[in-house]
Amino acid sequence: MSFQTLLESASRRSQSLLCLGLDPDVARLPRQFATQPDPVFAFCAAMIDATADLVCVYKPNIAFFEALGPGGMETLHRVIQHVPKHVPVILDAKRGDIGSTSEAYARAAFEQLGAHAVTLNPYLGGDALAPFLAYADRGCILLCKTSNPGSADLQDLPLASGQPLYMEVARRARDDWNGNANVGLVVGATHPGQLRAVRELCPTMLLLLPGIGAQGGDLQAAVAAAVDAQGEGIIINASRSILYASAGDDAVPAARAEALRLRDAINAARDS
Repeated sequence: MSFQTLLESASRRSQSLLCLGLDPDVARLPRQFATQPDPVFAFCAAMIDATADLVCVYKPNIAFFEALGPGGMETLHRVIQHVPKHVPVILDAKRGDIGSTSEAYARAAFEQLGAHAVTLNPYLGGDALAPFLAYADRGCILLCKTSNPGSADLQDLPLASGQPLYMEVARRARDDWNGNANVGLVVGATHPGQLRAVRELCPTMLLLLPGIGAQGGDLQAAVAAAVDAQGEGIIINASRSILYASAGDDAVPAARAEALRLRDAINAARDS
């Protein structure tokens, strides 16, 4: 089953456009996980178990697992394997390199770790993306207009055409790189004006929206700007606001409560 089909099925099943980012910061793990043989796995597994009926996709951030040392990749693999089979996984790796390096990154993400999709940095161009795009049943989600304040340093620079760089990324994603219909774009919920511009240029493309929750994006404005003609076509990521909703013994039920609140808020914003 392709990433897109699996995502659509999971979204219908959970009535959700919510993506839970798995960013396990060891310094912030609730104390009940500290005594576990693998605290990060135990924490992520608990969060998955508590939210699997509320989300449409999980997005583990590879950096937090790499920071664990040599065993981090095994922990990441276990976390991905723990996700219910009907829910897809986006590996948040932001890969982008040339030739055989990209081929190796693609094999690692899709064949070794078993991710259904991966985030990619398009800065090196189409040949760097090609090894990922060749996996026709997997998703390739390209950084376009990111949610961080410094995104304007490069992404907003005007080209000779007068268009900002992020719009050229969106155009190339639509026209040049989407031959297998497996490309999506990362566009921050912190930039509703840019979100609307990208959606107008790419009316049917999947948009992944970070920036809601801890980063303070306006949910109503982001949803209104980003949904497609069917009121879909987006996944909204939240990580810290759910994972660390409580640092106490109620960390897991608090995370579920926040995921439920946000899922319902997204649906209300879409339906308004």
